[in-house]
Amino acid sequence: MSTTLFDLSGKVAVITGGNGGIGLGIATGLAQAGAAIVIAARNAKKSELVVRSMEKAGLRAMALTVEVQDETSVRNMVRDALQAFGQIDILVNNAGISVANMPQNYTLDEWQQVMNVNLNGAFLCSREVYPQMKVGGGGKIINIGSMTAIFGHPMVSSYAASKGAVVQLTKSLAIAWARENIQVNAIMPGWIETDLTARIKQLPDYHAAISARIPQDRWGQPADLAGTAVFLASKASDYVTGIALPVDGGYAAM
Repeated sequence: MSTTLFDLSGKVAVITGGNGGIGLGIATGLAQAGAAIVIAARNAKKSELVVRSMEKAGLRAMALTVEVQDETSVRNMVRDALQAFGQIDILVNNAGISVANMPQNYTLDEWQQVMNVNLNGAFLCSREVYPQMKVGGGGKIINIGSMTAIFGHPMVSSYAASKGAVVQLTKSLAIAWARENIQVNAIMPGWIETDLTARIKQLPDYHAAISARIPQDRWGQPADLAGTAVFLASKASDYVTGIALPVDGGYAAM
């Protein structure tokens, strides 16, 4: 199979929450495959550091500040990305938050905050890039789900619900936009070592129980998501749409 199927040269990718963790792992992989990268996140200073690092490595990147739950902010992000690069071929909806609590102890504000960022953010960003992708003859949207969309979790029911909804949003967008040659897929990361999961290491028994269920006998790293993202962003996946692909070291199969 030709490697040109996975070549992203000449493509422009917007990655929300791309300045750390899984988002940065994906952004780096897409950049190394040839795409110009827009790191879109809330922390401007952190994003600029990522862009400088990418540029030193000979990669094309820029940073934009965005609040994905805010319609105007998302619209401005897309406008500025188009002004800078002239097109958006790939959108990775990665920005997300989690609030840990038992369901009965959530406030409505906490619940809505998670939904606003994780679900509404993915919807708003997808909706905003759709017209440009349609005019451009197609595009790729990659939503970052979670294994909690399958299994649930007692301490992050809002997160699990939002990620389950993201998977269903993925399927609906894939069907709605298939005729415009826009493929919409989701990645469901397993247990990945990031700032969001770092606190689990402070719970030795829980950490050990998780690790024991991973057939590959290790937690994932953000870079482990890069290859899957390149596949879903490239011509190699032109006939793949509406799926939610686990990247979990075999956790879901165990």
